[in-house]
Amino acid sequence: MNFKNPDVSILKDKKLFIFDMDGTIYLGNNPFDFAMKFIDNLHNSDKHVLFFTNNASHTPDFYMKKLGRLGFNPREGEIMTSGDVTIEFLKRHRADKSVYLVGTDELVQSFRDSGINMLTGKEEKADIVVTSFDTSLTYEKLDNACRLIRGGAEYLSTHPDKNCPTENGFIPDSGGIAALVTTCTDVAPTYFGKPYKETIEMIGEATGFAPSEMCIFGDRLMTDIALGKRFGVTSILVLTGETQPADVEAAADADKPDYVFDSLADVDKIIFG
Repeated sequence: MNFKNPDVSILKDKKLFIFDMDGTIYLGNNPFDFAMKFIDNLHNSDKHVLFFTNNASHTPDFYMKKLGRLGFNPREGEIMTSGDVTIEFLKRHRADKSVYLVGTDELVQSFRDSGINMLTGKEEKADIVVTSFDTSLTYEKLDNACRLIRGGAEYLSTHPDKNCPTENGFIPDSGGIAALVTTCTDVAPTYFGKPYKETIEMIGEATGFAPSEMCIFGDRLMTDIALGKRFGVTSILVLTGETQPADVEAAADADKPDYVFDSLADVDKIIFG
């Protein structure tokens, strides 16, 4: 690969370290030992950590338990998902609107617990349809979503990822489900999560850090890296997940990450020796 990293010492001055999860710090239930070591070093220094995943099929509480089980020892307030960003948008900008959600039971309950007016899908009309990464997807859910969108519902999606990396390969994700709905309705959704502005705004509000004080680590050009490139956050691509060196070479200069490393082990060595 011809890509050359610029001055890596810049990373030592960052205050908030944002981590994608799937493909960056683990694959499925297989953690990367070097990621654990790096994050432990950050926790033991004056740096701040945030885990952000576009995978909205689970809640922050689920990820808190999963990360703890895998050995990452996350702290309270360190986990955020695209589902959280979508919920916050609905509460702020679509208060009291009726919502039909194509998502896991866990995500549906999270929306309901947040006070959102949830529908069953049997209704004739809805104000809003939201689709997400739904591992319990059924034909009935898709039919309900398409019918309600054709009837005039606003269409939103928690995140645009087409595939989710696992230890056994890729499985269809939120963007793939949204593509099916769009094909059937001719209506494209408004997306949340990475790489959209609502995400960086929520991170800033939650942590108090400016984009220039942040850096983001991820394995995807179109989400993790794009979030950084669009909003002034230093973006670091790791080659432990979806993106391959050839993808970096093929990307337009504006879409290339600020840094590329084989894994988080390389970054750990730069910052902590």
